[in-house]
Amino acid sequence: MAAGYLDILRARHAARLLAGTLVGRLPNGTAHIAIVLFTRAEGGSYTLAGALAAAYGLATAVGQPLLGRAVDLYGQPRVQFPAAVVSALGMAALALAGLGSLPVAYAAVVVAGVSTPPLEGGLRALWPTVLGREDRVHRAYAMDAVAQEIMFTVGPLLVTVLVALWSPAAALLVINAIGVLGALSVVLSEPSRTWCSAPREAHWLGALRSPGLLALLGAFFFVGLALGSITVAGVAYADDHGQESVYGWLMAALGLGALAGGAAYGAREWAGAPERRLRVIVALLALGYLPLMLTPGVPAMTALAALAGVFLAPAIACSFIVVDRHAPRGTVTEAFSWLVTTFGVGAAAGTAVAGPAVEIGGTAWSFAVAGAGGVAALLVLLATGRVLAVPGRTPAVVAGSENDRNGAAEPGFSSGHKA
Repeated sequence: MAAGYLDILRARHAARLLAGTLVGRLPNGTAHIAIVLFTRAEGGSYTLAGALAAAYGLATAVGQPLLGRAVDLYGQPRVQFPAAVVSALGMAALALAGLGSLPVAYAAVVVAGVSTPPLEGGLRALWPTVLGREDRVHRAYAMDAVAQEIMFTVGPLLVTVLVALWSPAAALLVINAIGVLGALSVVLSEPSRTWCSAPREAHWLGALRSPGLLALLGAFFFVGLALGSITVAGVAYADDHGQESVYGWLMAALGLGALAGGAAYGAREWAGAPERRLRVIVALLALGYLPLMLTPGVPAMTALAALAGVFLAPAIACSFIVVDRHAPRGTVTEAFSWLVTTFGVGAAAGTAVAGPAVEIGGTAWSFAVAGAGGVAALLVLLATGRVLAVPGRTPAVVAGSENDRNGAAEPGFSSGHKA
């Protein structure tokens, strides 16, 4: 298993691009907790903290596909680094101005959110260029999904350490300065500087004119909803058991399950169409969420949380391949950015729905939202099976080439991604 990932990391530029992207995405991955801690330190209410965090999240959802389209049109360095600087300046304005003027605070988080660079989509657009062979790109997508879990675990920890050592304002400044350095490392690399998107058809819908991509986005809205609801349900469960630490255990178990599942998924090669495989993985994901409604004792619940996380990273990794197959020519970064946006909007919807569910029916009902989200994602994939069965672009891998392992496995990586 480890040998396959080491093979990816030994490829020229791969380790730098992965590390730079993760570091560059640190401000986005920690923004919500950093904003909440800063707002509370400034004397603001939880309601205000949540509103500012929501404004940031919505602004990010708007900005990602727009900036992704700009990357496809103008290249990575001309978009990614300036966006990272503007986003950092927005957070710096919040940290320095404080909450004395709420319009300024809201404007600062909106600027920071809408300017968040689409590094995630940019990295996935670069993998075919950097790694060449299709099986290595497949494994890199899985490694990318695993690395995200690590980032979302380590990032909040880093914020809390910076808050303890200095202050929430200092944490905002330091995290965003680090993010700018990460983006700079990416755009100065040779693959980022020389990459250019394939020629694209002028169309106002851009990547969204692909029916297959729309089907995938619809499904992953519900996957995001399931995951977002679990964050609220986990808090309610911890409150029921009178221990705040229980929430940390549940989230750690969820992340550990995702790490294990993603690592195992990427360690082998998969034959057959990824769209069919995605339906199986999402079915297993939904099956893993449903037992959480039982809300047993803490040890059993922690084990169920780990089980629920196992198929999350494989689902995300497989979705990357499906995006690549269905994104219209010349829209790959935008298409990946739409996946990020849809997943994030779904997660926000999940947190919004799970709160009332707790009030109405208790903790079990809030976990039921997660199960319902997983089932809804599966139903979308089943209902759109015919649309997803037709890739949006002509596969670059031809039978008999060195990338064609068995004539069926994972076709569709576009040579148009290369400079």
